[in-house]
Amino acid sequence: MKFDSPIFDKIRVKPSQDRRPKAPGPTCEWAGCKEQGTHKAPKGRGRENEYWRYCMKHVREYNQNYNFFQGMKDDAVLSYQKDALTGHRPTWKMGTGKRGKRSAAEELRAAADPFGVFHEQKAQTRAEPKVERRTIRNAERKAFDTLGLEIEASAVQVKARFKELVKRHHPDVNGGDRSTEDRLVEIIQAYNYLKSVGMG
Repeated sequence: MKFDSPIFDKIRVKPSQDRRPKAPGPTCEWAGCKEQGTHKAPKGRGRENEYWRYCMKHVREYNQNYNFFQGMKDDAVLSYQKDALTGHRPTWKMGTGKRGKRSAAEELRAAADPFGVFHEQKAQTRAEPKVERRTIRNAERKAFDTLGLEIEASAVQVKARFKELVKRHHPDVNGGDRSTEDRLVEIIQAYNYLKSVGMG
């Protein structure tokens, strides 16, 4: 039996070649060309989603001469390339919290407020005095804990508590007993740390 017979090809479920007539594709848009336009080429800046249809020969020629920045000044090219690093999205310095666009909550507050809900909230926040909070580090928390004080304690309270604890745990006061010496070292270190951050 011959497998390459044209008769066998007709009875085969799937012929070796696709024999259906193919619809011709778009013709090449190059002036005077009659070939099929099988390749897309961008139309240029400002027309990002539009393409020319060219044959292989003409798409190569087009790509060799294509310049996206043609007609732009040098500073505009540099600005475009700098913005391309971030995908042309707005940026801001780290830690400033300033963004190019307003958040959804800010947009909502800026919108009309027919029931006066946000106006009431603003009035309440204005009435309350603004308390300035400083950041508390873990070492500072530990130092306050060692001295047995709350974090809100003032520098005067820290100094008074330090003097009280030194008198209690110093070996000279305890008749030479050195069992609380380790605790005294912790107290001195905690006070020195608080003093270094302006709390002593």
